[in-house]
Amino acid sequence: MNDSLSTGTPPTALDTQTRLRRARIFKIGGTIASLALFVVSLVVLYYVMGKLDANEVKAAFSRASWQQIGLALFFTALSYLMLTGYDWVALPGVTAQKVRYRVAALASFTSYAVSFTLGFPLLTAATVRYWIYSSVGLGAKAIASLTLIAGITFWLGMGVVLGAVMIAAPSAAATFTRLPVSMNVLIGAAVCAAVGFYLLIVKRGNRRLAIQGWQLRLPSIRVTVRQMALGAADVSAGAAVLFVLLPADAQVPFATMLAAYVFACLLGIASHAPGGIGVFEATMLLALPGVPTEALLGALLVYRLCYYLVPFITALVLLGTREIMIRAGMLRRQLADNGEGPLHG
Repeated sequence: MNDSLSTGTPPTALDTQTRLRRARIFKIGGTIASLALFVVSLVVLYYVMGKLDANEVKAAFSRASWQQIGLALFFTALSYLMLTGYDWVALPGVTAQKVRYRVAALASFTSYAVSFTLGFPLLTAATVRYWIYSSVGLGAKAIASLTLIAGITFWLGMGVVLGAVMIAAPSAAATFTRLPVSMNVLIGAAVCAAVGFYLLIVKRGNRRLAIQGWQLRLPSIRVTVRQMALGAADVSAGAAVLFVLLPADAQVPFATMLAAYVFACLLGIASHAPGGIGVFEATMLLALPGVPTEALLGALLVYRLCYYLVPFITALVLLGTREIMIRAGMLRRQLADNGEGPLHG
């Protein structure tokens, strides 16, 4: 904020020009970054599709029934539906501008579908969100705040699920943690205490967070609780995608799957590998030793296709279609302004 604004005096013409110049730079830079990300996404998609072994995919799908695949796609849709709520719930706290749910849903779905596959979520998700939200008037600061708050929501959701499972079903968690039941309870209690501490900070009104001179206002306690519920539902639905793809005789309790899934996600995120690929699979193989390796690898492959590849391709199609529609609308307006309608002349 410049001095003229902080003292209550009206901004000068120079201040206005500076702000307009910065806004123009952000817009151009955001557009270039968005287009570059779209191109990179197409390259990654081509690379991923080229690496898939058709025989392995066919074998994995042959081991899964149509009912299992249908349930996996259902829980995938449910998980991404919860993800759209992240933006919708957080938007009123970062901007006074009204944004339609369909815009928020598109921005949220595509940002997560792309960032889950490409990795580096803060960068990739923010770029996709900027591509969509800037077209309806949201500024770079609001979009950055929204991306960070959505990230906090994701971590809160995982924390709630992990803490609850470790406390409520410590024996199930011990299947892969290899720790005593009492230690699992302590870990769960520590995670829940950390989440509770965050809620206490928000409830007491200490909602301003400074990051390298940038001020972020955290959501209210009411919004935070709603976001936590969405995050917990999202993580549970994501775990259910893999759970329903396991062999019928696997006999893995859902609580064990849920805890293992959260740990695998955490390690995958820490690895910075796109989608946690490799790390996620290795963690699940160690966490579920009772499931035959070949059957588990097949389930993991189908999980990847359902939860990552299908949404990723869908997001690229939606982004490409939206861009074509925007360009077509601009062309129609230009023709109308020039008096060159389809029936003119």
